[in-house]
Amino acid sequence: MNNYQQLIKELVEKNQGNFAGYPSKQLAAEFADRLFQFLFGYSKKRLNSSQEVENEYRLLKSHLQTLLQEVIHEAAVIEKATEDFFEAIPNIYHVLLEDAHAILRTDPAAKSIEEVLMAYPGFYATAIYRVAHQLLVSDVPVIPRLLTEHAHSQTGIDIHPGAVIGKAFAIDHGTGLVIGETTVIGDHVKIYQGVTLGALSVDKSRANIKRHPTVEDNVIIYSGSTILGGDTIIGRDSIIGGNVFLTYSIPSSSVVYHKSEIKVKDNNPFPEPLNFVI
Repeated sequence: MNNYQQLIKELVEKNQGNFAGYPSKQLAAEFADRLFQFLFGYSKKRLNSSQEVENEYRLLKSHLQTLLQEVIHEAAVIEKATEDFFEAIPNIYHVLLEDAHAILRTDPAAKSIEEVLMAYPGFYATAIYRVAHQLLVSDVPVIPRLLTEHAHSQTGIDIHPGAVIGKAFAIDHGTGLVIGETTVIGDHVKIYQGVTLGALSVDKSRANIKRHPTVEDNVIIYSGSTILGGDTIIGRDSIIGGNVFLTYSIPSSSVVYHKSEIKVKDNNPFPEPLNFVI
């Protein structure tokens, strides 16, 4: 038997077995989008009675249970995780409405709440994060990451489901935004594209300790900034300018920015050469 045949044999044997923790990515993505549409996307024309809403709700519960069966093999645990999740949905919904209104309130380009709900990638990524975080709180393995990675693939916004994010959270643009697993973000925080809230070290021995920053209430972080470290705290009411690199804490009401220096070229050479790599 050659190496190729051996590989085929191993794949067949694996597919015939029961893989704990190996759910369908497609099924997870469909659940994320279906739940989002249920909460924010269905028109009254489509769901025009309480019975239709109840039917869709039951289908969502069945969908989630099918997912959970791939990673949990105890019926009682599946049932409890499902009930806990859907009991939390009304609160998640109201928190997400606060997020949406925060975007509408702070973004002059946003014309209506409907536009935010249906067209803003930052809101979609936040919504899927909040759903995934609730499942993580219930100790559901793997699926929370599948949900947030689906949102990541759709928006370019990478929020780990383990992060703790307060109310009225606003992401503007958002592409390239990374929020690490142990990040803590307070209320009324706004973050722009290209921001990284990351760890100083990716050593596996630090897996169970806080590795990512804390951002307190009413903070704005502009595009391209990088803030690293589990001990790094951005004090409340602070503003972090674009392309700032921080690995230490700053007090409340701070403004941190890079000062651009402009030099106009004359007949004399610059003190330092300008080197560009294209």
